[in-house]
Amino acid sequence: MNLFAVFYLIVRMCPVLLLSLLLSGKSSRSALNQLTRLLLRKYNCGVRPVQNWTKPTTVYIDLIIQSVLDVDGQTQKVTTSIWYRQIWNDEFLVWDPEEFDGITEISLSSDAIWVPDVIISEFVDVGKSPVIPYVYVNCSGTVKNYKPIQVVSACHLEIYAFPFDKQNCTLTFRSWLHSVDLALWRPAEEIANDTKDFMNDGEWELLSVPSHYCTLEQEDRDYAQIQFNVLIRRRPLLYVVSLLIPSIFFMVVDVTSFYLPPNSGTRITFKTSILLGFTVIRVNLMDEIPATAIKTPLIGVFFAVCMALLVLSLAMSIFVVKLLHYSEKEVKEMSMSACLLDKYGSMDQSFIESAFTSMKTLDDMEQSGGFEFDLSPEPDLFSLTEVSNSDSPLEKILQEVVSLRLYLQEEDNEGSSQSYWVELCLKVDKLLFCVYLLIMLIYVMTLLLLWGVWSSA
Repeated sequence: MNLFAVFYLIVRMCPVLLLSLLLSGKSSRSALNQLTRLLLRKYNCGVRPVQNWTKPTTVYIDLIIQSVLDVDGQTQKVTTSIWYRQIWNDEFLVWDPEEFDGITEISLSSDAIWVPDVIISEFVDVGKSPVIPYVYVNCSGTVKNYKPIQVVSACHLEIYAFPFDKQNCTLTFRSWLHSVDLALWRPAEEIANDTKDFMNDGEWELLSVPSHYCTLEQEDRDYAQIQFNVLIRRRPLLYVVSLLIPSIFFMVVDVTSFYLPPNSGTRITFKTSILLGFTVIRVNLMDEIPATAIKTPLIGVFFAVCMALLVLSLAMSIFVVKLLHYSEKEVKEMSMSACLLDKYGSMDQSFIESAFTSMKTLDDMEQSGGFEFDLSPEPDLFSLTEVSNSDSPLEKILQEVVSLRLYLQEEDNEGSSQSYWVELCLKVDKLLFCVYLLIMLIYVMTLLLLWGVWSSA
């Protein structure tokens, strides 16, 4: 057979092949259309698809938690993204695959068939869920409705231990009107431990999703319902780094600032700067703390008490600096300060009263071979400072020396008095520092006790 004959044979057979392909495709489409028309011809989507109306329809449900999108502590709402599945049996959607070119499964519009009215009891708002308008139906009448939904549900949030809190949000599925029985499509243990599809790169970590079956008695009938407990835990690292650690640093620096001398003039400025810095950080991070009108989180109390301790520390330093600038006369007018001076200032008093008040006469000094001073209190010392009519050079020199010594003695007494008063103020400052440490220790122990009580609850 030559080449021309082969080419002629192929050209003659091409229309036959094309016609056979078109007929087979037309036959397949006709079978699918015929099956769809047959199933929906007398179908009523408003009637529960059972032959015996007393028989309840069993609806199997399943869910997979994908992510926790938002947790609003003020409105007590949680937004969750889940994959939701409903499987039930429709007795009116059954066919023989052999009669329809072996078709075993088709997709139908969810608006054209009966769909169970299973709702979530905690539903409070419409989420941004994609619309999936089709369901899968197989030849035995099993209907599979798979769809992703975004659930905005009410949840009782426990934010007392923020940011180390754990939340238990409930999703309760039940039928609103129809007589249906709810059951789990997968075992409860498998659903509870199925966390592989959860997005773990967010703020929340999924612990488990335990579920249990229960009934709700309402009016003259019982409602079957399945309750899923979504157990989630907050990741606290961000809040520890941005909230707790800076606050602890501020408190440590405030305690160490007591080692600055109170008379240097820098302690109050330093403590004021610490208080200002703490206030700025507190204001900037207010949005990070969930707001609630029912219960104050423990971290909010922590910040409030820390600021109160900083103010108390500043007030103590102001009190000590004020004491340092009191004069001795003003202090002795106060009863408590007078008692402190009597107790701690006796050495100063004896030192002031020991002054040089007498001196031997010029003749006695000449006989003894030099100047000798007497420590016995005599009024003649001040008489030597008076102007004398004698023109003796030695007497003038003696008067100048006595005047100079009295002046130096007075200055020395004032300096000694001031140093003892500063020492007394330092003792008061040390006492206030011990009181401050005691208050802070009680505060830390109270926080640890509250934390222990919450952890063991």
